[in-house]
Parts: sequence; C-alpha cells; structure tokens
Amino acid sequence: MSKSRPRRVAKINRKTRETEVKLVLDLDRPGPPAIDTGIGFFNHMLEALAVHGRMGLEIEARGDLHIDQHHLVEDVGIALGAALREALGDDLRIRRFAHAYAPLDDALARAVVDVSGRAFLHLDFKPRRSTVGGFDADLVAEFFQAFAANAKINLHASLLYGKNTHHQIEALFKATALALRAAVGRDQTLGAVPSTKGTLDEKAARK
Repeated sequence: MSKSRPRRVAKINRKTRETEVKLVLDLDRPGPPAIDTGIGFFNHMLEALAVHGRMGLEIEARGDLHIDQHHLVEDVGIALGAALREALGDDLRIRRFAHAYAPLDDALARAVVDVSGRAFLHLDFKPRRSTVGGFDADLVAEFFQAFAANAKINLHASLLYGKNTHHQIEALFKATALALRAAVGRDQTLGAVPSTKGTLDEKAARK
C-alpha cells in the first residue's frame, strides 16, 4: 500500500508597524471560511476564494484603516500567497496548470494559473466604479500582485466583460479560485514533479 501524502496546511502570522495578519490555510480540508479583515467587501471576496477554491481558510487581520485600505489588503495578499507556497510543501506532484471561467450575471472572468515557482501577474481589469461597499477597487490589483508574488505562481486574470463593479470583482475572485483549486490538485498518476527541470522551485532550478 502506498504511503499517504501529508495534509497541506500552513499558518502565517505577519506583523508590521502597519498591519497584523493571522492566517491558516488548509488545501485538503475545506470548511466554512472565517474571515475578518475589517473590510466587509474584502471579507466577501476572500470567502468566495476559499469556498470555490475548496480551501479551509481563516484570516484575522487588523491594520491602519484610518489611513486607507492599501496596507491591509496588500499584506493579506502577501500572507495568503506565502501560506499557499508553504502549504504546498516539497511534494509538488500536482496538476500545476489550470484555467477557469466564472460568470456572475453580467460579468465574465477568466483565470489561468501555473504553479511554477516563478511569480508573474497579468491582470486585465478596469472597474466601472472606484469603490464597492467602501472597498477601493484599485486594490484588487494590489491584492493579486502580492498574492502571486508570494505564492510564486503565474496568474493571468482577465475580466472579459461586465458592467456591475461588484460582479466584475467577484467574478475575478471566483475564476481565480476555480483555477487554483484545479492547479494545486494532487495528481496520483505522476511519479515526479511536472517540470522538465525536475523542480518547481525556481531557486533550486538556478543552482
């Protein structure tokens, strides 16, 4: 009988002079998300990411919201990306590549993911409004940039069309969630990491 592969879990505690983020990510045991960032709409987007990505996710974040939302949103992205990279661990016999589409009423988004060990973000998104529920729509880009950089993934996310800004943003998060869910899925047919280099760790590949 083959040895079972370990559960992929990460805990991140990140504290700076501007923010404090406590986060638990479980890639193999989804459950009701517990998200509290102090920004209602951002909570909603992170919940969508967890539910549709089939991830167990707990986030408690506090920051200098009296200044604006930038530091907190970016730092949550940093922590979540770092947690994803840590949770994946050394056993990277995963599907690696995936893409997904997500509609939400008038909006349609596409996300393409490569869990490559290399960080890159292409985001094609122009919000119709500057804020949604008090959330700064410009920070969608800041979140995804921080997430992709720290998860060390390629993420190409595009809003194909849509008029309602709430729907636009939520479709992007849902498409990303669906693509991530597929990309990090374990592939039982693989005897090795899916890379001609033999590694999905870019630093190791350069040695």
